[in-house]
Amino acid sequence: MIDNLFLLAIGAFGWGLSLTTYRLFARQNKWPMGALHADLPAIPILLGLFALTVGLLFAAARGADYGGWIIVAAGLMLAIFWTGFLRVGSQISLFLAPIVAALLLIGWLPSILGYERPKWAYSRPGDLIKRTPTLPTSSDPR
Repeated sequence: MIDNLFLLAIGAFGWGLSLTTYRLFARQNKWPMGALHADLPAIPILLGLFALTVGLLFAAARGADYGGWIIVAAGLMLAIFWTGFLRVGSQISLFLAPIVAALLLIGWLPSILGYERPKWAYSRPGDLIKRTPTLPTSSDPR
């Protein structure tokens, strides 16, 4: 149930929601805002809505039986932590949200379009870093 696309969907949903709502909370609580949030608020809101929508669509496509509700709940908790605890963590969301949403689309779209599913997308995160130990042979000059 937990694969790389699952984790990317949580990140896209959480960082997208945080990016979309940060200006609202920052103005209400007098938190600092970056230049983009203060001067051009449409850009962070649109980036956040893009990432939020991609994460939500993936959760809906995955369905409740395969962790769709977990994606939404964990993404909501990520957004609450990111916005409420870190406050200015929303500035890095300007980079993280669209990157994670793009990676989610790159891994998810091939299976929607009928192509072979990429191995990295549907494997567990630990499977990508497993290494088999190699033993030196007798012909090794070491």
